[in-house]
Amino acid sequence: MSGSEHIIKSYDSELTRLTGEIVRMGELSVTQLEAAIDVVDRRDERAAQRVVANDDAIDQLEQEISHDVVRLLALRAPMAGDLRNVFAALRIAADIERIGDYAANVAKRSIPLSMVAPVAPTKGLGYLAKLAAAEVREVLVAYRDQDAERAYQVWKSDAELDEAYTGFFRQLLTYMMEDPRNITPCTHLLFMAKNIERIGDHATNIAENVWFQVHGEPLDKQRTKRDFTSSPELGKLGE
Repeated sequence: MSGSEHIIKSYDSELTRLTGEIVRMGELSVTQLEAAIDVVDRRDERAAQRVVANDDAIDQLEQEISHDVVRLLALRAPMAGDLRNVFAALRIAADIERIGDYAANVAKRSIPLSMVAPVAPTKGLGYLAKLAAAEVREVLVAYRDQDAERAYQVWKSDAELDEAYTGFFRQLLTYMMEDPRNITPCTHLLFMAKNIERIGDHATNIAENVWFQVHGEPLDKQRTKRDFTSSPELGKLGE
């Protein structure tokens, strides 16, 4: 094997290892989200604190991946498409780290939520989390397989999460208007739901990076946005 062939093979194996680490980090972030929803359902403060503490593992992985990327840039000096792969890894790891943060935020909010009387809309949070978790898992597969079309489908599917979030938002506002005692728990749920909606946004960021990684150009299509929570229409709910 010539020196250049050895360098290429070595670079490929390092990039494969880096991709595997990022996918593992992504799976950990999804597990965190599912654990956060579980503690909401069980109203378990101690378990919620464990979920929050576990976010450190995702942060540590992101730091290790950033270090690996810098080392790869310094030692291999990748060009063109290879450089896209390396920078995509860095950006995707950052998005996953934020997903982990949002999952931890959901767990944090579940602690004060468990201290007030339960409200019926709480169950709707699980549906939002299910959609978000599916998005993240699907985009991780797209990243692992370098499947731009699969990434594009995830990018489009975020509209479903936006729509579900808007519906949940409306439901919570209605509950708060019907009974002032619902204001405190529903406010916590509003913040938790927004965190989950943001997880979907980061999944679309990853999808865009996968598209760019494969095609070398931005995903410039127009995505349907169905988050209408800042729409003036919501002011008509009490009419």
